[in-house]
Amino acid sequence: MVDSLVAQECLVTVFDIDESGFSTVKDMHPGIQCVACDVSDYDQVSAATESYFAEHGAPDVLINNAGILYSEPLIKITESGLQKHDPLAWDRVLRVNLSSVFYLTACVVEKMVATRTKGVIVNISSVSAPGNAGASAYSAAKAGVNSLTQSWARELGPMGIRVVAVAPGFMDTESASAAMSEAALRETIKRVPLRRLGKTEEVAEAVLAVIANDFFNGKVLELDGGLIV
Repeated sequence: MVDSLVAQECLVTVFDIDESGFSTVKDMHPGIQCVACDVSDYDQVSAATESYFAEHGAPDVLINNAGILYSEPLIKITESGLQKHDPLAWDRVLRVNLSSVFYLTACVVEKMVATRTKGVIVNISSVSAPGNAGASAYSAAKAGVNSLTQSWARELGPMGIRVVAVAPGFMDTESASAAMSEAALRETIKRVPLRRLGKTEEVAEAVLAVIANDFFNGKVLELDGGLIV
């Protein structure tokens, strides 16, 4: 996404908890500003947003892309008996995948409205939003993202702020490979009509498309190679 946005001559700032990746981003794009921020922490988001606004003013595009994959059944049978879904894992997945979207959008939109800046919020959702077995927290979080997308589109549209979502299917990423066994990955690929995983570049292209189309609003663009038809 950063590569594609820079190619469009956008001024890009990255908020990320993983500071180790900042040098890589800056080596590729020296003009990019990187800000250490845990987007699942409201106080950090608020402070980082205030600092950004003081330096650059209100942004006209926000991409909510932070997320973690997590799989665990609600109840699983173990040698020692029944085991419930880890409540701490539930909380963490919801904070990172859903609360971060609320925190960033609230803080950024406040500045946009105050300065009468028109623009677009792009939420990265997932085709898992309708519900996947063994992914209670992840699916619930992404369903929440879709709901927020529709609610905010109605709420903010009259102020010239669009809210949209892009929902990737199974992508060729390190996190996807780490979350699935090789056998499960092969079975997943068989279910995709195009018989392959998606590419991160294709997600970036979809994000640029929904940013550019000024009449696309309140919708979730599913990018899954035909997995859900």
